[in-house]
Order: sequence, then C-alpha cells, then structure tokens
Amino acid sequence: MRSTALVASAITTVLLCVAPATSQQRAGGRGGGGFRQPDPIDFSEHGGWVSLFDGKTVNGWSGDQNWKVEDGAIIIESTCERPTGTVYLVWQGGEAADFELKLEMKGTRDINGGVQYRGWIVPPNPGRGGGGGRGQQPMPCPSGAARGTPPDPASEAKWNMAGAQYDFDAGNRYSGQFYEQATGRGIIAWKGQAVRTEEGKNPRLLATLGDSATIDSYYKPNDWNEVHIIAIGNQMTHIMNGHVMSILVDEDPTKFHKSGLIGIEVEATGKLFVRNIWLRKM
Repeated sequence: MRSTALVASAITTVLLCVAPATSQQRAGGRGGGGFRQPDPIDFSEHGGWVSLFDGKTVNGWSGDQNWKVEDGAIIIESTCERPTGTVYLVWQGGEAADFELKLEMKGTRDINGGVQYRGWIVPPNPGRGGGGGRGQQPMPCPSGAARGTPPDPASEAKWNMAGAQYDFDAGNRYSGQFYEQATGRGIIAWKGQAVRTEEGKNPRLLATLGDSATIDSYYKPNDWNEVHIIAIGNQMTHIMNGHVMSILVDEDPTKFHKSGLIGIEVEATGKLFVRNIWLRKM
C-alpha cells in the first residue's frame, strides 16, 4: 500500500511539473513579471512618416478651385445653391502600395466624402451630379433659392478617381467602411465587418467587430476624427479614433489593386475639413 501511495505521489509531482501554467502564473501573478500588455501608440507620433500637407497651402495636391486651406485645414464646401458634385483632390507625390496613412477629418451637415487610396484616374460618369428627374423641375433649396447645378463632369476629368476609399460622412452612416469608388463593387466591408472577397463569389463575412451601437459610438460628430489606414498586401484595415472599423481581405485578382494614388473625395452638401496628413510607406 505504501509503494502504491509513493507511485501516485510521484505521478502527481510529474503532472504538476509539466502541466501548462495558468494565465496568472504565466504573467507572474498580479503585479509580477512575464507577459505584458502592448504599449499604446500615440496618434501624433510621426517618426519615420512624411507630411503630405503643410498646413498653409494645397501645394503637392491637385484639384479644382473649390479646395482651399482655412485655419490649418484643407476645406471644401458644397451647398444646395452651389454644389460641387463629386470632386477629388489628388496627391501628386506618386503611388503608394504598402503603407500607413494618418489624418484628421471633420464634417458638417450632409457632407459625404472619404480618403481614396491605391486609386487611379478614370473618365467621369456623364450622369454624375444629380438634379431633377427627367421632365421634372428640381426642388428649390431650403433657403428658397434655386437649386444649383454641379460643374460639368468633363471639367473634373483629370482628377476623377476610382479605387479603394475609407468612407466618411458627417451623419455617420458610413464612416470607416470600405467603399470602392467607380468600380461597380461599391460598399464591400460595411463598418463593423471583416470581409473577404474571392473571384467569382459575392463578398463573404469573416467576422463582426462589434455591435452597431458600439461601432457607431467611435465617431465624434462635429469634431475631429482620427483616421488611420493600414494597407499591407491584400489586407486593408480602417481605424477611427483608435478602434478598428472595417477590414477587407481582397482575394479577387480581377479587382484588387496593390498600388495607386492617394486623394480626398467629397460629394453631397456641407463642409469637409482635413488636416495633419501623414504617410509611411513600407
């Protein structure tokens, strides 16, 4: 009986020695050594990054006369009386493939826009810009003035972009989602989603990133929002104010573009503000 007890005791000792440690043991207990949480990254940290905006002019960018600089921010305003239509401001520093892009964005009223990346120039859609229906007079503006007509899309042809977009709107309907401009794919990864695309298939949901109310809460209305894009290979991650908003894993070789232009896009009515634009190529 004693020998049996000794064997059992030895087996127990061996099992205790090889058994995996608990999470508290791995961390060395509360306040102990071992694993540690990652250090937070300061959004304003720019070591190794290149500034794309000098805070005073739109030098290095190309767009129509609607784009201006005001109080250290690139601004554009579209009104019912004087709508801009869908227009772009294109960075002239060349293409970016794998990169991180950080900037701050703010919007008012119904403005809708976003950050274009890995993009390219395409002929504009002649029907773009809206207006009344066929045979109908357009409704007057809320001010009572006549509704304006956007410029002829042909006048915007040299800036008209297609490709990936970090979507942004003042009403927070789309902010942070992955939208593709002028390709026919449209919204691919809605905000709060991680999505995979494959040739010949509809986009498929990999995972959700949180419930809708939580995802919506990350946006700051009428305030500056920190926009962060990470594009590495065929995975594109959209972050807002330190929270992941959407992820796209694009495995459709007939649609995916691994490199392209960077730009800012705007449509609808309201005012868009952009500042502190920083790029880090990888």
